[in-house]
This record gives sequence, C-alpha cells and structure tokens, in this order.
Amino acid sequence: MNRTKRTANRRFKLFTAATILALAALVQAQSLMADITAAQIIKQANLASFYAGEDGRSDARMIIVDNKDNKQMRQFVILRKDLEEGGDQNFLVVFSRPSDVKDTVFLVHKKVAADDDRWLYLPALDLEKRISASDNRTSFVGSDFYYEDVSGRNPEADSHQLLKQDDTLYYLKSTPKLAGSVEFAYYTMQIDKRSFLPLLIEYFDDSDTPIRRVEVVEVTEVQGHPTVLKSKVSNLKTGGYTLLEFRRPAYDLGMDDSVFTVRALRNPPKNWLSAK
Repeated sequence: MNRTKRTANRRFKLFTAATILALAALVQAQSLMADITAAQIIKQANLASFYAGEDGRSDARMIIVDNKDNKQMRQFVILRKDLEEGGDQNFLVVFSRPSDVKDTVFLVHKKVAADDDRWLYLPALDLEKRISASDNRTSFVGSDFYYEDVSGRNPEADSHQLLKQDDTLYYLKSTPKLAGSVEFAYYTMQIDKRSFLPLLIEYFDDSDTPIRRVEVVEVTEVQGHPTVLKSKVSNLKTGGYTLLEFRRPAYDLGMDDSVFTVRALRNPPKNWLSAK
C-alpha cells in the first residue's frame, strides 16, 4: 500500500510540475505577444504592403461604381522599385484603357524623410503635371483611391495606438500628427497577425462618423510574399466605391533605375508593360 501511495505521489508531482511548466510557457508567450508595440506592428504592415521583393510589377484593373450603379473601368500596369528596404521607392503607373486615359502616366518618387515627388502625364494635353503635397488625398484618375494610396501614406505622419488584439488580428487607431491637414480625424486598422497586411481600414471624421473604408477582398502568396489580389475602397459619404484587381503580380524582376525617370512620363518602358 505504501509503495502504491509513493508511486501515486510521484506521478502527481510530475504532473503538477509539467502543468506549471506548460502554464509558465503559455504566460511567457502571451507576455511576448503583448510586448509588441504599435510602432512595430505599423512598421511590419508597411513592409508587407509596399516592400515585397526588391521590385515588383502587376497588371491592374479598376472598376469605379457611383451611387447610381454607373460603372467606369481603368486598366493599367504598375511598376515599383525599392531604393532602400522600408525607405525611398519609385513607382510608375501606365494606363492602357479606356481610350480617354490611354497613355496617361503617373510617376512617384517616394521619400520617407520629405514630401514625395509625384507627376502625372496627360497625353491629350501633352502636359506633365506636378502633383502637389496638398493634392495627395484627392481622387486618383476619377476613382475612390487617392494619389497617396498608390505608394502608401508615410507611417511617420500619424501617431499609432494598439487598441487590442485577438488570435488573428491587431486592432489599431492612428491619428494625424498635423490635425486638419487631411480630410479625416483618425482611422482604425485591422492587421492580420500572420501576414501583417491591413485587412480593413476605416477613416472617421471629427464626429466619429466613418467616411471612408478600405478593405482587402482576396490575398494569395506570390513568390513567398502575401499579396493582395483584390481590394475595395468605399466612399461612405457618396455611396460610391472602387474595386481594384491585380493580375499576374511578380517580384524581383531586376528593374533598372532608368525605368522611373521623368523621361518615362512621355516614353514609358515598353519592355516592362507586358508580363514576362
């Protein structure tokens, strides 16, 4: 009987020790997860959204829908090259359809430490137009996307707060450091913990009314990078929205810096306008 008791006590102690170790590991894991800061999440989200690979190319199509269900289409190629991981970048957008926007070209020299340089070439007027910083949050070629959406908003322009998290998402609130410099008072984000892609962004006015929504509709993995294939921007004031679909995205193609010069506005690089 005594031997049976000793064996049972030994097993109970081993079980207790194993349980304590397991609980300690769980608490440590939760503590490490809780220690992640809003700044770290935003940094990873920015990298995931705009810095996959050293460069990138994709065909794209926009469907613009107004509140009366009238539709317009925009078709274009978007090219990107990183000058520094998480830093300066170049973007080139060349439109092919419909005929009224064909050969329109949008060029961005994105700068982390200064205002971005943006140009728009309008072939019908044979005009190169500089996009000023004050126009960054205006409609991009008649869509519900803004010029700033193409290359991304500078994370340093806002203060970020981690509100909560669950098993799959981080929930953040971001407020412009220069109040009144943009059309919104703040925005909230739901960021996927696995990919760090923002899946839902909602912009609010001073009365806490949502005025704009950006949502990811479809994500796939391309060359090891989680990649948004479909997204939707809704203007909650007008009831209109724009669907954006990317086709044949590809990374690390070896683009040269000459692809992104001002000269490309009138003479875009034809060898990069077709998928390889």
